[in-house]
Amino acid sequence: MAISRQQLTKELEPGLNALFGLEYSRYENEHAEIYQTETSDRAFEEEVMLSGFGSAPVKQEGAAVVFDQANEAYTARYTHETIALAFAITEEAIEDNLYDRLAGRYTRALARSMSNTKQVKAAAVLNQAQFTSVTGGDGVPLISNAHPLANGNTFSNRLATAADLNETSLEQSLIDIAGFVDERGLRIAVQGIKMIIPKELQFTAERILKSPLRVGTADNDINAIGNMGMLPQGYRVNHFLTDTDSFFILTDIPNGFKNFERAPLRTALEGDFDTGNVRFKARERYSFGYSDPRCVFGNGNLPTS
Repeated sequence: MAISRQQLTKELEPGLNALFGLEYSRYENEHAEIYQTETSDRAFEEEVMLSGFGSAPVKQEGAAVVFDQANEAYTARYTHETIALAFAITEEAIEDNLYDRLAGRYTRALARSMSNTKQVKAAAVLNQAQFTSVTGGDGVPLISNAHPLANGNTFSNRLATAADLNETSLEQSLIDIAGFVDERGLRIAVQGIKMIIPKELQFTAERILKSPLRVGTADNDINAIGNMGMLPQGYRVNHFLTDTDSFFILTDIPNGFKNFERAPLRTALEGDFDTGNVRFKARERYSFGYSDPRCVFGNGNLPTS
């Protein structure tokens, strides 16, 4: 259905002072604080987790050396979605408009809609991080205390006991991150680099990370997190997180969160010969996901459905 003069009555009358409602600023590109962006030329992308070797055993004198095997542990798949939106304006509405160019005004609104969808989809990976119905390549949710390992054991990337963001829970999270292991149970060098939080926790995060002394105590203790240079990139607010007490710590693990861009945002317009209507369209293809769940640590106090 095209936008007609009936829907633009006031814009066709003289004496109108201002048009408003389509010029709001927007939160955009917040996904860039979480995801590494790569291009794709296929319908989907796959990344395979490899399992290396276990700890080397002691070889007794004269005994044969032990042979180990390396395998593929699991596959993470990124399936691209097509996101598109369009609108049309009648020929008469364009001719009779007295004020602004309708096309330019509504094209900006179209861009805002496309941007909003992208940020919502990017944040959905974290918003659904503990949904039992949304699993990664290893078959469990992103935030889980039972990520399966190739050696038959499991590892956890969440707090054992759910807790709100405070000095104690943040310190324990960083300690747990330092205990991550690989698929064969070998200790790996990993640290937290950045915290992603909803808008409701920005003041709490600022106090915890930026205070020179410990927060909320009368003790003259230093702020250990800040003094040790933990979380070197600080925190970032994501305005599309839906759980008000969630917090996520991104780690320096490679091949974690990824955004594959199959087709960049493109806009197009065309006129319809029969009706004279002008149609405007925006379209892009992309996917958001993760390969290695060790890329993030969560507080475990998240919705599960």
